[in-house]
Amino acid sequence: MRALSWMAAIALVLICGRALAAEDEIPHDKPVKVVADARLSVGGQGLLPLYLSSDWSMPLPAISRAVIVLHGRLRNADEYYLSAHTAQVAAGDDGKSALMIVPQFLAQVDVDAHKLPADMLRWSLAGWEGGEAALAPNPVSSFAALDAILAKLSDRRIFPNLKQVVISGHSGGGQVAQRYAIAGKGETALSRQHIGVRYVVANPSSYAYFSAERPVPAIAASCQGYNVWKYGMDGRPPYLADATPEALEQRYVERDVIYLLGTLDTKPAADKSCMGEAQGPNRYVRGHAYADAMAKRGHGTPNHRVWDIAGVGHDGDKMLTSKCGLAALFDIPGCGAER
Repeated sequence: MRALSWMAAIALVLICGRALAAEDEIPHDKPVKVVADARLSVGGQGLLPLYLSSDWSMPLPAISRAVIVLHGRLRNADEYYLSAHTAQVAAGDDGKSALMIVPQFLAQVDVDAHKLPADMLRWSLAGWEGGEAALAPNPVSSFAALDAILAKLSDRRIFPNLKQVVISGHSGGGQVAQRYAIAGKGETALSRQHIGVRYVVANPSSYAYFSAERPVPAIAASCQGYNVWKYGMDGRPPYLADATPEALEQRYVERDVIYLLGTLDTKPAADKSCMGEAQGPNRYVRGHAYADAMAKRGHGTPNHRVWDIAGVGHDGDKMLTSKCGLAALFDIPGCGAER
């Protein structure tokens, strides 16, 4: 970690855990406190800031796993990087061969506050969560930015021994991970190099459905736009427009997805819109309802797993460092007791 020392990271773990747990309730129109220190060109259309646990400008033969951790609506990638490091340390020797990556999707308010150069990508305050196009310098989808990260990881000159890539997120980041698991095109480049890809979706407030049915139909019936993306398949942004809902669903069913659900994440979900409420009263219920709905869809048995994290609420650090969290991110045995 270049911007913050690992000693400082450990000291801030509890503070960040509280911040990440409450992020859905905090206004997100304020500029971020810190901008990530690394940069990645996204197809020559703009620069994406991100944190990296190792310098990927040179060969990294010791890296066999890459773990991408997605921040939530506050765009506070610095705090998520601390959380990512907490999980990496908890993984012990398995974490030492991992590259931790935390991209940052900035808004115009961030660029203005930090006087960032014109080529820095920036999105609307919420548009990046669903793959919408950047406001400047070019209309690049936030999902295309994730594609660029995966393309970088597929470069065998840099990563000759990479075997697994994990795309993960908690809360708001879990929402992004779930939508990218549906929409993302970057997995193709990794598959060509025989690199496995997994999506870890932890405690999101909502999911993207493939049908018009919802767990609470009475709310859906009175909710205009309840099936609009990112809650459903209507009105999808251009990044998703070239594939039918049926094609997107078939691809999603085949992808390796793990839903991590805290059994104590039962307070009313932060997404209190009618689109969110139509999916259930809280995150735990919404997660199980969505997984059940997918299992009944008739597109084959989903390559998806649902792991309950016993005794944990809406806490990103505890979710990712639980036995099942470490199993999902690093394939460490021991998850059985928490399923």
